[in-house]
Amino acid sequence: MEISGIISAIVIGIVIGVLGRLVVPGRQRIGLLLTIVVGSVAALAGTLLAARFGLAETRGVDWVEWGVQTALAAVGVVALDRAAGGRRRR
Repeated sequence: MEISGIISAIVIGIVIGVLGRLVVPGRQRIGLLLTIVVGSVAALAGTLLAARFGLAETRGVDWVEWGVQTALAAVGVVALDRAAGGRRRR
């Protein structure tokens, strides 16, 4: 993988992760690095799911694919937030 591919994957991970956090109401207790990781994983999984169901190849912007990626990121944010809730400092 070239450096441009790595940079674009990080940027897409940031965008999808932030969109996932925006969808989830309230404050999340996960940091920026976990947001990027969740966004990157959600972007990859969303792309694979969209391709599996024939939704990846459309003309123009792939709104359905972005929606799937954002929904997966929101699920990941909620899961990590709940896991972090068990480790809260008192």
